[in-house]
Amino acid sequence: MKRFITDFRNYFKYSIYSAKSALNAEVAGSYLNWLWWVFNPICMMLIYTFIFGFVFNGKEQYFPIFIFIGLTLWDYFNRTVSSSVRLVKSNKAIVTKVYLPKFVLIETKMMVNFFKMLISFIIVVAMMIVWRVPISWHVFWIIPILAILSLLIFGISNIVMHFGVFVDDLDNIIKILLRFIFYATGIFYSITDRIPVPYNHYMLRLNPVAYLINEARNVLLYKSAPEWKWMLIWLAISLGLCFFGVHKVYKFENSYAKVI
Repeated sequence: MKRFITDFRNYFKYSIYSAKSALNAEVAGSYLNWLWWVFNPICMMLIYTFIFGFVFNGKEQYFPIFIFIGLTLWDYFNRTVSSSVRLVKSNKAIVTKVYLPKFVLIETKMMVNFFKMLISFIIVVAMMIVWRVPISWHVFWIIPILAILSLLIFGISNIVMHFGVFVDDLDNIIKILLRFIFYATGIFYSITDRIPVPYNHYMLRLNPVAYLINEARNVLLYKSAPEWKWMLIWLAISLGLCFFGVHKVYKFENSYAKVI
């Protein structure tokens, strides 16, 4: 843990610089530049709202915002975890030439995706104003919800990054698993309302992404406080995943260059 804290402090500025470079490179040569980070989530929200709101008759209150919150948090989770599988191999030029704590690669990727998520949340706020969603002090619970989600992502990403070095097929396995989780997370529907009891409780309690998305919707749209018991449970599990993932990476990182 002491080594992790030291490395985190020493390489934090590098992570910020690397994240800025990645964001600039992503929009280089584009006519709309950074505006794509606004247009892309809005277009996806409009498409899914039409399909699931009109075609499949979604009736959740504030349905467009309901979907947009789910897509925003899911994209943060999905983009980071899915890209972490081959993160060491895709940074072979760095990994094989200089020493860099490998968790910094994930930290950089998380910064990039977190920045995009913040842009989407600005759109969420604008939509809440347009739809005149009643606001209460419960909206501040979104901060610990995002913190737990970030810890969960960091822990899982370290684990899949480590095993992704040694297992080539893991990339395809993770893609299939994430696709299943996507439909089981309730991005386009309310698990509480659409799934019969007691299965809806199992889907929410055993799927941390579904649980955190559901709580984010509750605090932002429906003026409800999150369930502290399960918040603490998933905080503890996320910290455990972080410890396990970072420990694995530190233990085997010297062998990564030989494998790739």
